[in-house]
Amino acid sequence: MPGSTNALIIDGYVDEPACLGVAPYISPYVREVAGVLSERGYTPGYVTIDQVRSDPALVAGQGRGDLVVMIAGLTVPGTYIGGKPATLTEIQQLGTLLREPTTAIGGPIAFGYAPGGGRKAIRQAITGFDVTLTGSPAVALDAWLSGGEPAGSTDYSLTDPWCVAGAGIIARHPAFPYVMCELETATGCSRATVGGCSFCTEPFYGLPRYRSIGGIAEEVAALRAAGARHFRLGRQPDLLAYQSSGGEFPVPRPEVLRELFSAIRESAPDLRTLHIDNINPGTIARHEEAAREALAAIVAGHTPGDIAAFGMETADPAVVAANNLKAMPDDVFRAIEVVNDVGGKRTGGIPELLPGLNFIVGLAGETPATFDENEAFLRRVLKAGLLVRRVNIRQVMPFEGTAAYEENTLGLHDARFRAFKEWTRREFDEPMLSRVFPAGTILSDVIVEVAGKPSFGRQMGSYPILVGIPLALPVGSVLDAVVVDQGMRSVTALPCPVEVNTLPVAALRWIPGVGKKRAAAIAARRPFGSLAEFRKVAGETPVDGVMVF
Repeated sequence: MPGSTNALIIDGYVDEPACLGVAPYISPYVREVAGVLSERGYTPGYVTIDQVRSDPALVAGQGRGDLVVMIAGLTVPGTYIGGKPATLTEIQQLGTLLREPTTAIGGPIAFGYAPGGGRKAIRQAITGFDVTLTGSPAVALDAWLSGGEPAGSTDYSLTDPWCVAGAGIIARHPAFPYVMCELETATGCSRATVGGCSFCTEPFYGLPRYRSIGGIAEEVAALRAAGARHFRLGRQPDLLAYQSSGGEFPVPRPEVLRELFSAIRESAPDLRTLHIDNINPGTIARHEEAAREALAAIVAGHTPGDIAAFGMETADPAVVAANNLKAMPDDVFRAIEVVNDVGGKRTGGIPELLPGLNFIVGLAGETPATFDENEAFLRRVLKAGLLVRRVNIRQVMPFEGTAAYEENTLGLHDARFRAFKEWTRREFDEPMLSRVFPAGTILSDVIVEVAGKPSFGRQMGSYPILVGIPLALPVGSVLDAVVVDQGMRSVTALPCPVEVNTLPVAALRWIPGVGKKRAAAIAARRPFGSLAEFRKVAGETPVDGVMVF
């Protein structure tokens, strides 16, 4: 095998509690594997599972002596716009199709597979592939290519150079240059000492191993040289704990985070996005002053519109206790207050850093009253005037080896779960979006991902807001947009500046205060030469400052 030069990486996408690799995100696993292959004399190619669905011939040409490595697996359920993760059926079909080349598969698929939330994952051999890479896919692949067992744990002395060597693979991503590079800062969980949360697979990786600032900075420099401008510090369970030690809830080290963000900025001075992902609300509640300083360091170094994802899971104290979760409801509420205080200021019209809340349904100890507690918590947030960027509600997807695999309430409260989800979208999300993205908010560099009327796009970033644009726009279009209305999960926006003399009537009606009748009147009296002329027909609007004639 090492004498061969042809290798192909199939990105089936990954989603874990501490790693996202669904397009437009590209996971560290893919880049590390590309580095291993390059180091061993292969010329690695790259295709996504979405590309394979559209054109199976992309993988059918692999012959004897070639090597195919697939990365895949979900350990948390999700809803995706940029891509659809590979299903177990598709993975096995690919294994069967690829008869001549040597094939390997790695990633969280090794932990098991479930088709979605609310179902137990089943651990089984992946038929059709020659080998399953367990642990770190890159370390396992390297060991296997050396004649050893296809297994290996994270070793940054090995993977840091591979990340640099494999950085160029991002240019093969179909979304390039609008690719979000998920950066790893750590694997493992500090709460593994007490078993971790009942449902979480991150403790499978053991206690935390922290990556060096130098290793991260070198990778960012290599990615920048390859054309990357969008980065997220997402591959870790709690960024506040970076390079900290001392038990279940380590004390944050603000000076280390300042150094980290500074090093990334030096390596990619022209970056466009630098966001984060997981923040443990229990860390904030237990070490508030140090956490405040650490959050301030993040705000000083990142780009605005960022999200600190809180694994809240539930507002029911009994469920928190039964599942060894990170924080009690009052702790989470205090963490929301702290993040609002540190990150709530607006830059360019959007908040710097807001919390996001994750709820999980189906945990042990859950009762119908649990959902009442959840709704009461969200009402409390609204009443307090706090900002929350998004609420994610999903059903638990238990994996063998977690406590939730044996102890859960799957299927017991389905009707109440659906009612809670609908209540949240209607009673919480819609008014919250009006607070976070009021009419007149300008969203820069919205990338159209779904064409139609309306077209839908998003910015690059952590959990970017879905933007509906009432125009037919081609996929891949990039534009600035001004918010004109809010829904339950998305906002409606018009291209900015709003060109009132050329905008279609169907789009004109979305200008606040215009509506269908005025839109028709505006169209009949165009062209306008000034704002004053336009106002005679349209009245006052909150987006005057971005209108052109």
